[in-house]
Order: sequence, then C-alpha cells, then structure tokens
Amino acid sequence: MQFIDEAEISVKAGDGGPGAVAFRREKFVPRGGPAGGDGGDGGDIILETDERLTTLLDFRFKREYRARNGEPGRGRDQNGQGASELLLKVPPGTLVRDAASGEVLADLRENGRRFVLAKGGKGGLGNMNFATPTLQAPRFAQPGTEGEEKRVRLELRLLADVGLVGFPNAGKSTLVARLSRARPKIADYPFTTLQPHLGVVQYKDGRSFVLSDLPGLIEGAHRGMGLGHRFLKHMARCRVIIHLIDAAQERDLVADYEAINRELELFDPALGRKKQIIAANKIDVPEARERAQQFAGKLKRRKLKVHLVSGASGEGLEDLLDATVRALDDAGLPAPLERDLHPPPQVEREPRPRKRR
Repeated sequence: MQFIDEAEISVKAGDGGPGAVAFRREKFVPRGGPAGGDGGDGGDIILETDERLTTLLDFRFKREYRARNGEPGRGRDQNGQGASELLLKVPPGTLVRDAASGEVLADLRENGRRFVLAKGGKGGLGNMNFATPTLQAPRFAQPGTEGEEKRVRLELRLLADVGLVGFPNAGKSTLVARLSRARPKIADYPFTTLQPHLGVVQYKDGRSFVLSDLPGLIEGAHRGMGLGHRFLKHMARCRVIIHLIDAAQERDLVADYEAINRELELFDPALGRKKQIIAANKIDVPEARERAQQFAGKLKRRKLKVHLVSGASGEGLEDLLDATVRALDDAGLPAPLERDLHPPPQVEREPRPRKRR
C-alpha cells in the first residue's frame, strides 16, 4: 500500500429543500387553508477517524465530494426528508487545513473523533408557517439555504511517542525491527527507507510506546533535499527523539550530530527543543566502538550522555529503552500541535418553531 500523507479535496454539503406552497383541498372543508410542508435539511459532510486506516490513499483518486440535497416540502403538511450525512473516514493524526488560507480547522487525533467539515443547508419553511389572522392564505414559502462549500487540505502526521532521526544508513530500520515487530526494509545502502514505519515497543510492567522510523536526513533537508524533508512534519507529534549516529562511518561524528540538529531546528524550531536521546550505533564493529567512545567523550564535555548500542547484536538496547521511558515520563502528555487550536463544538440542530393556523 502506498503511504500518502497529503491530499487536497473539495467538499460541498447538501442544499436545504425548498418549502412548499399548497392548500388543503378536501370535501366538506371549504376553507382548508395553507398546507405546504417544510423542506428537508441538506446532508452534512463529516470526517471521522478510524484507527484501521494508516494513509490518505483513498483521497488521492477521488477529490470531490458532494452530499445529497434535502427533499422539497409537499402538500398536506408533509415535510421533505432530510438528506443523510456523507461520512469520510481518515486515519487518526489527520490535520485539516483550509486550502486557501492555511488556517487549521481541526486536529483529529483520537480514534472515533467526528468533525463536521461542511454543514448542510437548512430546509425552507412551507407556506403553512406564514399564516396569520390577517394573511390566511399565504402564497409564498422559503427556499432552502445552500450547504457549505470548501476546499481543504488533509495532512497526516503520525502519532508516535518516539521518533528516530539520523543520516541515511545509520541503522534506524534495524533498530526498529530489533525493538518491535515492525519489519521495515533493511539493506546495506542508503535511503533504504522510503516511507515512515511505526512499531510498538514493549517495555517492563506491561508498558509500551510507539516508535517511528523516518527516512534518513541529509544536509539541506529543510529546503527539500533528499527524502527526509517530506516526513519531518511527522516528528511534530513525537515527544522524544532518538538521535542515531552511525559510528561505523569514518566521519566526524560530532559534525554529523550537529548537522542533523541544525536541520531539525531550521525545519521547525519546536523540533530543536524536544528531548533527545543520543545513541551511537554499530558498536559490534571494533572500529566503530572506538569511534563511539571518542564521540561520547567529546559530548560528555557538553554534559550530554551518549548511549553505545548495536541494533544488530542488541548490546546496550536495554539502557537505551530505560532512558527513553524516563524521557517520556518527563515530557508528559503531548502538547497541542497548533497554539490556541480549539475546534468548534458540534452543536445539535435546534428544532424550529412551527406556526399553526
């Protein structure tokens, strides 16, 4: 299945049905009076989160959605039937933005969350509602109001507690496969990971957390270079970052560490403020172990701790998990993605008063 995390769609809620102009015509009822019913309400378009979905793939092939209109009113005081709602299901973690202004309309995180994306129009009142002692035979009725029409952008941001970042071929996929049941593609060449992978890591005492493996970053990722720039937005929901360093490479590991942090900061300053767990990987290789120890010594002068781990052999992973869980406890619950983001509450339609002659 393709991993599609962005989609732009147009939605049009149903229009309300017009009210009817009719009069009661029955035997032995010479002055039956107005009997035009109300029009039905147009259908709403509703977004609902479903944890069984993991991508916005369905919205890539169909980009326009229209709800049905309400039925017009009829004679004999018969109201038109309201149209049923049009339900669109999205994965949890979907962010809804106005396509033109970029304004955040909703942040749908919880499973089963419903959001009225476009409100249906109100049905018009029939002529029986306008009868008065001085106007006993009104020959007019209300038209229905139009339903809302919008163009919105859907953005999926993965709901992971911990995110893995690092240069390509740093061993992120191997680490995820070692700690969870996720089975990302693993190979000995860079950019093996082309899309994010989520894995559930089981910890002591029945605790668990969700770990996300993102494609490798390169310098200039915040400007769109490489693959990681498309997925950096998924880090926004992570509470803790595991910064994985490839100690098997004959490079300046401190420069690599600073380069990745610089890309995170330039993409979103909030990412640079997140709690980081630093891990030097591939210490099962003798040369890598020595370089990792030197790297740890240099960062110790900055009062930063480096965990020496091996995703292949499992060495050091228990201490890494302990540090990650402690960092999650310190981070607390995830903060709202957008400041002052409060989706409008869903209010039930109030019944309209009906006038009787």
